[in-house]
Amino acid sequence: MDRIAEITSFTVPPRWIFVRVRTAQGLVGWGEAIIPKRKNAVIGAIADLTNVVLGMDPARIEDIASSLRKGGFFRNGPILGTATAALEIALWDIKGQRAGMPVFEFLGGRVRDNIRSYTWIGGDDPGDVVRHAKERVEQGFDAVKMNATPAVAPLEWREATENLVRRMGSLRDAFGGSIDIALDFHGRVPRLVLKQMIREIGQFDPLWIEEPFLPEHAGTDDLLARICPHIPIATGERMLHRWDFQRLLERGGVDVIQPDISITGLFEMEKIARLAEIYDVGVAPHCPNGPISLAASLQVDFCCANTVIQEQGLGLHYNQGYAGLPPADILDYLEDTDVLTTRNGRFDCPAGPGLGLTLKGDAIEAAHMDWSLPDPDWRHRDGVYAEW
Repeated sequence: MDRIAEITSFTVPPRWIFVRVRTAQGLVGWGEAIIPKRKNAVIGAIADLTNVVLGMDPARIEDIASSLRKGGFFRNGPILGTATAALEIALWDIKGQRAGMPVFEFLGGRVRDNIRSYTWIGGDDPGDVVRHAKERVEQGFDAVKMNATPAVAPLEWREATENLVRRMGSLRDAFGGSIDIALDFHGRVPRLVLKQMIREIGQFDPLWIEEPFLPEHAGTDDLLARICPHIPIATGERMLHRWDFQRLLERGGVDVIQPDISITGLFEMEKIARLAEIYDVGVAPHCPNGPISLAASLQVDFCCANTVIQEQGLGLHYNQGYAGLPPADILDYLEDTDVLTTRNGRFDCPAGPGLGLTLKGDAIEAAHMDWSLPDPDWRHRDGVYAEW
């Protein structure tokens, strides 16, 4: 029987946390954690969990993940969630390599040949979106996402709404209905402003409105379903597990859920997708992250029929030297870039064992650095801290 022998974390540009798990028999699996603004807490959590799992059988993934989530008595939270997810994803990578088959083969097998993908335009304070969208269309994409607005204070809806209408209008003037446009509200738009914005944007047929409310604002999805019956509502990137999503799904106000595999873990995201299928709700995995998170998400995409589209971060503004960090992109650490390269805006089914990736281990070790990503510290005009 094999044993978990070594776990190493790497913090690499542009803002990624990679985790390598090595077994006593020499197999290597890779996972990825997120929450880069709390990097030290995440790395510390991974170190604590390493003390738990060293010497364990890497094949017992569910047992290990369960013990990591429950063993400290106090449980849940994004730090523990992402640390556990990174280790769990790496163990799935190892299991697939040992068996010589992709992870999705353990989870029911392939249900599709390819999956549609979307990518970002604009940034945190979106500007020249038409030019950026043209670049994406030239890359083969027919779906994009942009932030709806920068920070906006309660009652100060007019300027923000007019700017959003102008940007959406310019995109529809340039592309008509040939591209889908998702709007990410990022939980930063107060309810007082949200009502005004929703009233104005329906004419532009957005693909969905994303995270229009914060996770802690329970029941707001019911309100939005009533005032926004014709625009799909998407959310879920900050939720941790099936129980979070079950409460959301039971209220019936959401059309698309967006679990992040580097928070939930791989097997938990597959379970969440199966749960959503009961409610006829689509799954669009959240993934503005690095290549390992994306590859793990694809494993779920290809075994769950209700995954509808896959986010990916190629060319994302966070990868282009954000906050003074060195730039890097999702293909930079791969030996074979084909598996994460879209064709006509779609990912083909990964064929390689495990996550299907061959990573440049030496390049990752060389790129390892102690970067720090500051909080944005957005403020309203009166000095009140603003959701970003």
